[in-house]
Order: sequence, then structure tokens, then C-alpha cells
Amino acid sequence: MAQEDVFKKIVSHCKEYGFVFPSSDIYDGLGAVYDYGQNGVELKNNIKQYWWQSMVLLHENIVGIDAAIFMHPTTWKASGHVDAFNDPLIDNRDSKKRYRADVLIEEQLAKYDEKIDKEVAKAAKRFKDQFNEEQFRSTSPRVLEIAAKRDALHERFANALNAGDLTELRQIILDEEIVCPISGTRNWTDVRQFNLMFSTEMGSTADGASKIYLRPETAQGIFVNYMNVQKTGRMKLPFGIAQIGKAFRNEIVARQFIFRMREFEQMEMQFFVKPGTELDWFAQWKQTRMAWHQALGFGAENYRFHDHDKLAHYANAATDIEFKLPFGFKEVEGIHSRTNFDLSQHAKYCGKKIEYFDPETNESYTPYVIETSIGVDRMFLSVMCHSYEEEKLENGETRTVLHLPAALAPVKLAVMPLVKKDGLPEKAEEIIKDLRFHFNCKYDEKDSIGKRYRRQDAIGTPFCVTVDHDTLKDNCVTLRYRDTMEQKRVPIADLRGIIEDQVSITSVLKKLL
Repeated sequence: MAQEDVFKKIVSHCKEYGFVFPSSDIYDGLGAVYDYGQNGVELKNNIKQYWWQSMVLLHENIVGIDAAIFMHPTTWKASGHVDAFNDPLIDNRDSKKRYRADVLIEEQLAKYDEKIDKEVAKAAKRFKDQFNEEQFRSTSPRVLEIAAKRDALHERFANALNAGDLTELRQIILDEEIVCPISGTRNWTDVRQFNLMFSTEMGSTADGASKIYLRPETAQGIFVNYMNVQKTGRMKLPFGIAQIGKAFRNEIVARQFIFRMREFEQMEMQFFVKPGTELDWFAQWKQTRMAWHQALGFGAENYRFHDHDKLAHYANAATDIEFKLPFGFKEVEGIHSRTNFDLSQHAKYCGKKIEYFDPETNESYTPYVIETSIGVDRMFLSVMCHSYEEEKLENGETRTVLHLPAALAPVKLAVMPLVKKDGLPEKAEEIIKDLRFHFNCKYDEKDSIGKRYRRQDAIGTPFCVTVDHDTLKDNCVTLRYRDTMEQKRVPIADLRGIIEDQVSITSVLKKLL
């Protein structure tokens, strides 16, 4: 099945099983805005809990805050967002659709990579056990030809980005014969910059209202609270401040479901360090964050680092952790060495000193910052895409199953009476009343037991328990495992011990130590 078709099925599955709905769905939705349903909010909260505990629980020198969405408008002047928070956009005159010019070129680079991978796959099929992939990539004339074109494009693209040359970006699109996905034509306008911030007004009257912005990132809430946290917490360098919160960007090219939205949620941590040590900490946080992702068991081959071709105005190093989605490797987390730009800018604009007094060197200085920033919604999408499977069974049937990490699953245990009589529902409710204090349990009595299993498979429930007539005699139940569909008889008294360790966030956190 084509990856595009797989992605469409995942989007459909998210709505059908209560994970993600289009916002204002009864009014035909609102572009690039989504609501999380009853199962989606549980999965999302579990992702946030996993991140929060990995930061605050496992690090004695990282604390959390929750800054307001509305901030003094000078915040965004100091941070550079008012003047420089732009995307390079290009329109196709025939389709009337607007695209990010840099994304069009990045997709063209990805097509060169796909061509190389296809050549490798064909050779591997032809030579089988004798195939040496490394040698083939370095000697195949066809692969070398494609790689040369890709490298030349990459260099030209990077130079244009770093120079802010919008004319060159358009010329690259023309030279590469990149077409509009809708019209199929190359009738492009000039590339223009577009500011992404939403603005609104605050005040009791129209005349007295002042213009403010919905925050486009959560980081600035941390920076403006640096002194408050450092002093009240008596924090010593190095230390970090973590935050989870909503951010808003007026994305013109919002697409790919919840991958790029106008209202989204970020999990960010700003780590303050002594100047001169920032690149060592940058390297360390790269490995720490990659380990966090891979602890979920999705396979190291599905992750990669992607160093930035163009550094932001505040950074001296930056990389992305990319995850393999149905539409290619895409960024789920950014790690940036932000230097001391943000604190210095806020000190300049507010007229106050924002420094750290180092008792070891008896000097004051502005700390440097390492940022880790992950999109909750992109993380949610990566988890869903990797977990979704249409599995062919031995009897010829197909089941749709979400192989969610047990610690992230919305429902940990479904308890099902075999029939809705003879005291079995009451026994099932008794089991739930005992276990609901330890993990999320659901009662399910509708339809045949097979259909109930399939329903739980579709929302990723790792364990199901069936209460039958023998349960009333021996206090044992049938425990079913989602991934293997294995069933075994276990005492009710053992359920908590069997399940709790596998479904707790702690079970994943232990892999990070």
C-alpha cells in the first residue's frame, strides 16, 4: 500500500476511534485546527507526562514553570519575532495555492534521496546475499550522478537561505522544474516573506486597547522568568527550566493533519550554562533527547539528526531529531545552542541586569542556553503512525491494531464479562473498582467477545481481561495480550502486579538511567 494511502487511513482512524477531530466539526471544521477526543487526550497527556518526568523527575537541576500565553508586547520586539519571524512563501498563479519555498526545495532534495534508495533496493534484490550496500553507493555511476545533483542543490539552497536571497530561492524552484502539486504547472510568483504571529488587542475600550500577540513559542516565557526562578530556587549553573504550553502561528501552509497547525502545544526546556561550555552541553543534550525517543522502542533506524543549513539569528549550533513518517523523515524535536542572545536582548529592552553571579569565579555573566523543543502534536502523530498496523491473521482475517507503547496507551486494561448476566458484569465492575486507582481501566460488555477485542486493539489497549463463569468459582480471569493475542488464565489477585509495571511511565523512564 502506498504511504500516502496509509497516512489517509491513519487520519481516518484518528477520527473514527476518538483520537483527533477537526475543530468545530459540525460547522465543517476550521483549517489546520484540531480537537483531541477521549482517547487522543489520554495519549497526549501520557506523552506530556513522559516528557515532564524525564526532565523534572530525573534531573535535580531542572524545574518547571507555567508562563502565561499573553506577554508584554516588548517581549516579541526583544526576541526578534516582530521583525524576523517570517516564512518565505510562493504562490502558484494557476492553482491559487501558496507554499513555503524552502519546503518545496526540501521535498525536491528528498526526491533525490528516494531515487538513490530505489537504485540501492533494485541492486540489493538483484545481488541478494552478495550485495554490499556501502560499496554500491560509492561506485554506482547512476547513484553517484544522482548524489552529485543532490549535493549541488543542497549547497545552492543552503547559500540562498543563509543569504536571505528570495530571488535565488525562486530561481532554484524554476531550475529544478518543481511543479505545483495541485495544478501541475510551474507558473510561480516571486517569493515573499510573511510574519507568522497572531495579534489581538488588550484593553477595556477600543481607544485604550493595546496590541499584543499570541505567543508563537513558549521559550520566551522561560527567559523572562529566568531571574525569578534562579533567585527563588537558589539555582546554580548549570540548571534548566521546563515548560509545556500552547503556542500559535498563522501558518499559511498548514497541512499534513496535525503535523503543522495554527494552534499547537510545545514541550520546551531551556538549559542555562556557563559561556564556553555550551557546545559540550549541546552535544550531551543531543544524545539525551535521542535516547528519550528511542526508549519507546520504535527502532533506531526511524530516527536521525538533521543539522540546520541556516542557523537562526540567535544560535551557534542547531539540529533536529527527525522521525520517519509516511511522508518522509520530518522534524519532531529541535535542539539549539541559543548563545546568550535572549537574555541579553531582554536585559537591553527592559533596562535591567539579567546575569548570574558565579561564586566559584567571583564574576557575573549572562548565561548561555541550550534549548530542547518538541512539538506534542508532532510527537503524537509519530506515535500513531508507527503504531498503526493492518495485520493479516493466520485465519485470513485482518485486524487493525495500534501497537502503542503500553505506558502511553489511553486505556491500559479493558475488563469484559463474557455475558451480560449471571453475576459476571458485577464481578467485572469489582475488578475495575480495585484497579482504577492504579491505571486507566474500561468496562466493555457490548457485542461478541471477538468484536470487543478488535475494538480494544484499534485504540491500542495493551491488556484485556475476560470474566467468565469459572471466574466466580476460582477467582481467575483470561488475560489477553494485544500484540501477540496470547491468552492465559491468571488469578485476579495477580492482575495489578502483572499489568502495572508494564503500563507505568516509570517502566520507560528506567530505560533512561
